[in-house]
Amino acid sequence: MYQNYHFLRQLSQALRPLVVGLKFMECFSQEKDELVIVLAHARGKNNYYRPFFLRTTLRPDFACLHFPEDFSRARHNSVDLFETLYDLEVVDVRQFKNERAFGLVLENNYTLVFKLFGNRSNAVLFQEETVIDLFHNKLVSDNTLELSKLDRELDQSWEAFEATGYDHRKLFPTFGKEVNAYLAPLLCEGPTPKGELAWEKIQDVLHKLEHPTYYISRWQYQITFSLVPLGEVIRSHTDPIEALNDFYTTYNRIGVIAKEKSEVVRMLQKRIQRTENYLEEAFQKLVTVDGEVKNEEIGHILMANLHQIPERSERVTLFDFYRNKDIEIKLKSDLSPQRNAETYYRKAKNERIEIEKLQENIALREGELEDLKNHLQEIEAFESLKLLRKYLKNNSLLTDAPILSPTQLFKHTEYEGYVILIGKNAKNNDLLTKKYAYKEDLWLHARDVSGSHVVIKYKAGRKIPNSVIERAAQIAAWYSKRRNETLCPVIVTPKKFVRKPKGLPEGEVVLDKEEVVMVEPWGL
Repeated sequence: MYQNYHFLRQLSQALRPLVVGLKFMECFSQEKDELVIVLAHARGKNNYYRPFFLRTTLRPDFACLHFPEDFSRARHNSVDLFETLYDLEVVDVRQFKNERAFGLVLENNYTLVFKLFGNRSNAVLFQEETVIDLFHNKLVSDNTLELSKLDRELDQSWEAFEATGYDHRKLFPTFGKEVNAYLAPLLCEGPTPKGELAWEKIQDVLHKLEHPTYYISRWQYQITFSLVPLGEVIRSHTDPIEALNDFYTTYNRIGVIAKEKSEVVRMLQKRIQRTENYLEEAFQKLVTVDGEVKNEEIGHILMANLHQIPERSERVTLFDFYRNKDIEIKLKSDLSPQRNAETYYRKAKNERIEIEKLQENIALREGELEDLKNHLQEIEAFESLKLLRKYLKNNSLLTDAPILSPTQLFKHTEYEGYVILIGKNAKNNDLLTKKYAYKEDLWLHARDVSGSHVVIKYKAGRKIPNSVIERAAQIAAWYSKRRNETLCPVIVTPKKFVRKPKGLPEGEVVLDKEEVVMVEPWGL
């Protein structure tokens, strides 16, 4: 609510006695999206007499005011702004009706407006009705603003409330999400309040907004400034300037990590829910596929009773020796009883494959679900933004993409119990070598030609057999430019001797140590 009209109205009233009569000494920017204004009674020899500092951050994701007691301008990398206003006196602080904007009114009909419109926030300089300068020049539409039209008249009478069908959001767009969230449970207590009862509760909230306490809270995982209590209240204030300074400092100290953490937490919770939904569907499908009567059992029943099945039958009732009762079996009339049995055996084979695939996917997703829950627990404990970002990067959690296993990302095979991973292209090779190969894994590549990176996954306490190395080398030779040669030299080295210096093209690496084996190319 630090950009909310109801707060800015309180802020304007508090600023008026502090700044009216001061002169506009300088305005400068030394960081992108930030400007600092210095107001004072007079210029001193080395500084200003009793200065008042107004610092404005106008980032797309955070537009807020701050009133530091002191502010030292950097000697370099700062630029003067709004120089037309220098040495002019502040004559008023103007709050625009029902709008997220207020202005410093100066001599000669100048007004410097702070337009706090979320990601379109800006500082706009008017002379009378005309825009003559902008802080953010990229917001070109601000050049067409008219000062008098910034005031917004709203009919907020009882009659207007009735006309909206008792929808307060249409009548009070100035409330914003915080006030609406505070109001929501009040309007749902008991029978749904309509008419006069709802109006009474809205008037109570308006009274709170006109005589507010300023709350700094942790709400929806974020540091929040509000005129109504929400979430976990950290501190409260009665002075709007003191409250805003506290919020600005708190937000920049812990609010940024809270915001980034909340975004990641929501993303992980979404992925957890999606994974749980998949597992539920997969379990149901597994139950359906692995039904009470299996196709293989039907095949056995048919083969045991071939002599009892009439030719060209579409259905037959036979004794089910698995369940000790009769069973009706559907047949294809154009097939012999034996061929019908073979059809059920074929279905049974496909059924087994489907069951194995479902079980494999369930195991994979269960592992993914456990990883996601562990990530969520780890992330909620972070208090350092640097460590949080490092953790997210190292665990590839910066996107909402599903976590994929190595066997989903790369070609793969298993030989004598060892998993062999094969890169698909240059970019995929880099992913395999940099992210999915560990120092004890063996790394292979056809020598002196382009081809796939191949990795044999290490097993703790076991030496990789020569037969496995030879097989992986054959695969590396096959997925290279030497595929059609009789013998191919293949590099074999532990992954710890493979480096990827910055600036090297995709798929290329530097080796600190290598051995070479000669093998015949042989694919999967």
